[in-house]
Amino acid sequence: MKIGRREFLRLVSGAAGLSLANAAVAEGYPERPVRLIVYFPPGTANDIIARLVAQRLSASLGQPIVVDNRPGAAGNLGTELVVHALPDGYTLLLAGAPNAVNTTLYDNLSFNFLRDIAPVACIGRGAFAVVVNPEVPARTIAEFISYAKSNPGKINMVTGGNGTSTHVFGELFMMMTGVQLVHVPYRSDYMADLIAGQVQIVFGPIPSLIQHIRNGKLRALAVTTATRSQALPDVPTVAETVPGYDAISWYGIGAPRETPGAVIEILNKQINAALNDIELRAKLVGLGVEAAPMAPAEFGKFINGETEKWAKVIRFAGIKPD
Repeated sequence: MKIGRREFLRLVSGAAGLSLANAAVAEGYPERPVRLIVYFPPGTANDIIARLVAQRLSASLGQPIVVDNRPGAAGNLGTELVVHALPDGYTLLLAGAPNAVNTTLYDNLSFNFLRDIAPVACIGRGAFAVVVNPEVPARTIAEFISYAKSNPGKINMVTGGNGTSTHVFGELFMMMTGVQLVHVPYRSDYMADLIAGQVQIVFGPIPSLIQHIRNGKLRALAVTTATRSQALPDVPTVAETVPGYDAISWYGIGAPRETPGAVIEILNKQINAALNDIELRAKLVGLGVEAAPMAPAEFGKFINGETEKWAKVIRFAGIKPD
């Protein structure tokens, strides 16, 4: 297909105009406060991470980054709010693992996360811990697999609900090992029942478990990431026994589709600079998260990979939303 000279010049002119417009937007950005939507309640790990990053960005960008908590519908309400916001860089999303799961888990969403949210920057990746009640006669993942296979359907795996990270991380483990665990979803805090032995195992976030691990009320068998966690350096990974197992909780910043590329580049640069700060990195490690700066394209590729991985697990296990 040949393009005429006049049409070619029109396309070139349009591209140049768009480039100049993006540059103009970037030159003055940000000129007012930026809102960061967090789809978890105040005080949660996601909220704390968002506020740590927001504090740093506020200082470097010269405008307040205001954290706006919008919990509900497993994160879909907050995500939808950002999807429909003006693509001007003044409404951002603290994206995470729930977005990768929800893309497949929910078949009636009014948006497509991969299409409608532009990747801006990755903040970090965190391990969960595979933790059992001490009455379970297993001290390693290998011993637990053997015990579970000898007692199929008799071990209760507690989770925060269908499709949560605590659920899909466990389902991936079952899919890869062939063990049968009984899924017991909780809508409220499950810690007391786990310590009491009413449920026996959880694939849970390290910050909420680490104190109970240290005082011996719970036993950590492994961490879920491919490499060991700085928060629990002496605890092996699941992958050391089950090659290829890798389940991570991740956090990053997204923006509405069609947000100017120049604005995304500014945010990416400033977020990555903040993540190189030793003090911020230490605070993230305290939350079980290791900083993972990435370029927007690299972050987008990472999100696609996570979405594809959890789609396979959700379909294999037949998981449906609550």
